[in-house]
Amino acid sequence: MSGADVNLVLRSTRVVTPDGTRPAAVAVADGRIDAVLSYDTEVPAGARSEDFGDDVLLPGLVDTHVHVNDPGRTEWEGFWTATRAAAAGGITTLLDMPLNSLPPTTTVGHLRTKQQVAAPKAHIDTGFWGGAIPSNVKDLRPLYEAGVFGFKCFLSPSGVDEFPELDQEQLARSMAEIAGFGGLLIVHAEDPRHLASAPQRSGPAYADFLASRPRDAENTAIEGLIAHARRLNARVHVLHLSSSDALPVIAAAKREGVRITVESCPHFLTLTAEEVPDGATEFKCCPPIREAANQDALWDGLADGTIDCIVSDHSPCTTDLKTPDFASAWGGISSLQLGLPAIWTEARKRGHSLDDVVRWMSAAPAELAGLTRKGAIAAGRDADFAVLAPDESFTVDPAELFHRNQVTAYAGRTLHGVVRSTWLRGARIVADGTVAEPTGRLLERNH
Repeated sequence: MSGADVNLVLRSTRVVTPDGTRPAAVAVADGRIDAVLSYDTEVPAGARSEDFGDDVLLPGLVDTHVHVNDPGRTEWEGFWTATRAAAAGGITTLLDMPLNSLPPTTTVGHLRTKQQVAAPKAHIDTGFWGGAIPSNVKDLRPLYEAGVFGFKCFLSPSGVDEFPELDQEQLARSMAEIAGFGGLLIVHAEDPRHLASAPQRSGPAYADFLASRPRDAENTAIEGLIAHARRLNARVHVLHLSSSDALPVIAAAKREGVRITVESCPHFLTLTAEEVPDGATEFKCCPPIREAANQDALWDGLADGTIDCIVSDHSPCTTDLKTPDFASAWGGISSLQLGLPAIWTEARKRGHSLDDVVRWMSAAPAELAGLTRKGAIAAGRDADFAVLAPDESFTVDPAELFHRNQVTAYAGRTLHGVVRSTWLRGARIVADGTVAEPTGRLLERNH
């Protein structure tokens, strides 16, 4: 410990570090972790000290898949509300997706517009993905140099006209361009031909919606993505994996050395098709929530490392867009504030530890995005923390959620894990559900 520089020491009998969970004292200097020391280390003169007892001190979570929709569709969500919800859920860093806002993040000018809107509103540290669409190959390198963390594309219609999907030729062209400067392409992988040939029925029946988004659409798209990545030696990431059928192909590609990573989401890992009531379109997302057996296989994929990380894919909308018709309702699940307790509730049932949850929800997303100061309680990292009471439970009341439209598929569910406080660079930004004024910073890949 550098002594005079340390201004804060946080203690817990359970601190989740990269080397495991243990009693420790975490010394903080100038917003960074100075050292992780034995629990009974003496506090330097003048430093503030706080002891969390048996509550668990985690690194702040990193959510690399959030649709903030600001500006342009701010009635759906906004930086103020989204980052408040994230902070209340123990998330200290998020990356904003390039679509559902107007403008989409497809040029440097559009990126600057979004940054200007976000800067005064961000309660947590916030970065941006760029978008890869058919018309903007020329904009990809400038966006990367301007600080986006990588590029998102769709292989099937995105749901908004201003963000069109890439066909296979366009995918290869964009991927080659991004690989040329060492960037990352993140992909919504559903094959449009399989979607077009699937039965399309309107109405409130979830079974009909599930049939309209078959596993084959994901499996085929992922196989094609792997083939392109292999040929181009490109780095690619599969967004929101829903189909467990794709896991063997992904695992084989990883063993072969294809540069592919994969995420899944709390809704795929905690909710099942069998429990979705007809007309309950708060459960609608694309790709869809699948059957319980599929969920079991996704957990196996997490356990063996085929799936790298868990992120929210928080994709909110106004209440009126969640009509009872699964065919026409907006697809997206709001879970920013609930991801940690939702995953912990299921993980503990399946024999996983909080060390596993931290790896999936903090360390791995930080590594994916190259956020070298985030994702771990270790010397030199930002002093970003969540304090969790893992054995306490609560019942989800939508009225108590901070995201703009209080619609959630988790309404009425009892979850384990109460976030007591959240800390950003050594400052407490959430205490027992009360969120401080915004102090988040805008992050850029090259800083």
